[in-house]
Amino acid sequence: MTRTWPLPWQPDPQYSTRVAYFSMEYAIDHALKIYSGGLGFLAGSHMRSACDLRQNLIGIGILWKYGYYDQVRHDDQRMRVQFQKKYYPFLVDTGLRTQVTVNGHPVHIKALLLPAEVFGSAPIYLLTTDIPENDYLAQTITHRLYDTEPSTRIAQSIVLGLGGARLVEQLGGADVYHLNEAHALPLAFHLMDRLQDSQAVRRHIVLTTHTPEKAGNEENALDFLREMGYFGNLSEDTAAELTGMRSGTFSHTLAALRAAGRANGVSRLHRRVANQMWDEYPGICPITSITNAQNARFWQDPAMRQALEDNDDARLVSRKREMKRQLFQVVADQTGKLFDPEVLTIVWARRFAAYKRADLMLHDLYRFCRLIEQQDRPVQIIWAGKPFPFDQTAIDTFNQLVRLSYKAARFAVLTGYEIQLSRLLKQGADVWLNTPQRLHEASGTSGMTAAMNGAVNLSISDGWVPEFGRDGYNCLLIPPADEHLDSAAQTAADYRNLMQIIEQQVLPMYYQEHDRWLQLVKHGMKDVLPRFDSDRLAHEYYQMMYNS
Repeated sequence: MTRTWPLPWQPDPQYSTRVAYFSMEYAIDHALKIYSGGLGFLAGSHMRSACDLRQNLIGIGILWKYGYYDQVRHDDQRMRVQFQKKYYPFLVDTGLRTQVTVNGHPVHIKALLLPAEVFGSAPIYLLTTDIPENDYLAQTITHRLYDTEPSTRIAQSIVLGLGGARLVEQLGGADVYHLNEAHALPLAFHLMDRLQDSQAVRRHIVLTTHTPEKAGNEENALDFLREMGYFGNLSEDTAAELTGMRSGTFSHTLAALRAAGRANGVSRLHRRVANQMWDEYPGICPITSITNAQNARFWQDPAMRQALEDNDDARLVSRKREMKRQLFQVVADQTGKLFDPEVLTIVWARRFAAYKRADLMLHDLYRFCRLIEQQDRPVQIIWAGKPFPFDQTAIDTFNQLVRLSYKAARFAVLTGYEIQLSRLLKQGADVWLNTPQRLHEASGTSGMTAAMNGAVNLSISDGWVPEFGRDGYNCLLIPPADEHLDSAAQTAADYRNLMQIIEQQVLPMYYQEHDRWLQLVKHGMKDVLPRFDSDRLAHEYYQMMYNS
């Protein structure tokens, strides 16, 4: 008989492999703020589809007492970072407890459960050290997602990986441990200590790597990790056997690629980039690709989908106008600006990471101002997104946009970028703007949910976009700049191409060729599903990673 987790469903036989999915963040619902960005959004959609498909899978994560942070405003409307305690009465105390050692000190861990029926997801066990058994320092380990203190970050990985692995064993053990990034890598050392066979460990571990960015591929001094207890009970020689690292700098992603039996990038293009990044290093596992996706059941407006299926263009247009009005109520509330649902609305909304180039449209400020001030074919532009709370450069970029928006009637910058605002922005956008430096966006998923809601993707052809985009048919693609140019020259070229598309294609089509614009919208909605629905993703993980 197939072993199953404590699930409220009998698993579908094709998904009988017992999987424990480890992620530092989950974006499940607006009410549960334990995520920062794309990694969490991907994990959240995966958990929802695991529920929909009746898979034999549970999530393991951390209950962040202060979340990532709350994005609010100073008196002059500049962004302010607020850390606020969160309370979640819908979580259930499982009674499960475990203990790890961090920097020579015992740390007690309690597990709370997000039941499947609360938000329609796989069950997720959330670990916390904020309990009376711990001293204050140990309690703070699970206070802030992606804490800036290096020792706290490593302690978080020990709690998630080692503590999570011990929790899974209390639940009966897993056939497969899925690392959503290398944050939970200490579980590999726990398995090695138990199995004493590196090949056996590799048979149990799969890895998803999400980014080519240095900040997403952490490194630490090996001696520091050893002192922190990162390797658990494992001897130095045995840890080195598994990871290939004996001294100097320890690369968490490289170690995970050596400890796992299978790995995947999050788009076909990212698979190529990831293999180029890591193939010079011996001992890594094969890296395939499973392109990210989002849960349409959660993200897509049902009325829009029904109008599309009924081929009711009038209702499709009417519903889009209604959703723009809903978004514009938030714009008015936050900024006092009254946006017009008849006016073309461009939205840029995502994390304010440098490579995503939030300020690309400001490359020529005079041309930008001329665009948003013109009267014959007006344009409204909205920015939203969360900089890392201690990345002053990113915060400065956000605040620069705020200052520029003060006296511009059709230019708004919104705070509070959580799931609810993200949904409103995607439903209310006419154009979803995506401007990363090419080959730096591993996947990017916001454009998927935007297309589900009738927004036209205007995008650099990076991440998932090459698998979806047919320029002028279901989206508008910004031609790639010469990759041999330096970063500044690439930015200048991307800016020129972007503005040319807006001025010469988007505006004439939206205002003068309504039928052609509507076809572009409809083709995008039709082509994004089912290929980029997370049901496909959750199925492929079983097919390609868990059952093989």
